[in-house]
Amino acid sequence: MLCHFLTVISRNVSFFQLVKMLKGILSVLLVLVTLSSAIGKPEKTTPKKEKRIPQTLSRGWGDQLIWAQTYEEALFWSRSKNKPLMVIFHLEDCPHSQSLKKAFAEDKEIQKLADDEFVILNLVYETTDKHLSPDGQYVPRILFVDPSMTVRADITGRYSNRLYAYEPADMKLLLSNMQRALKFLKTEL
Repeated sequence: MLCHFLTVISRNVSFFQLVKMLKGILSVLLVLVTLSSAIGKPEKTTPKKEKRIPQTLSRGWGDQLIWAQTYEEALFWSRSKNKPLMVIFHLEDCPHSQSLKKAFAEDKEIQKLADDEFVILNLVYETTDKHLSPDGQYVPRILFVDPSMTVRADITGRYSNRLYAYEPADMKLLLSNMQRALKFLKTEL
């Protein structure tokens, strides 16, 4: 078809005029293809800096925090990032765990410090590491582990019968203990 068209045109038009016409037609075609491809593309938008997508690993302890999935993974992150590990033992159906979780999640200072300076893990089961239950297996309890994998049994809560237990009213003490875990880290380096 194109050959027939060119034959008909070539009888009435000189070679140079034909080349000029073809250039014009190709230019128009190129513009049309460019326009159609530009119109068909979605607009590129720069993603806004938004809150992190909640992770199910948080179990409500701080949806915007990055939580380790297992104790082994948490130890690896602690060592490789040179950050202390905070391990929270709790049960989903325990009212004491639920009230501590609510206070922990609502405390902005604790959330920020946990996000910036700690590897964090919450567990609803016991680990095989007996060092994480120095005074028994109860919930809720919070222990700290330094990057050398030493459980900081010396960082305790305010109760003599449950050394690592915290209650919602103990958030200032927990924040202080988090800061102590960081100080130990700096003095040991």
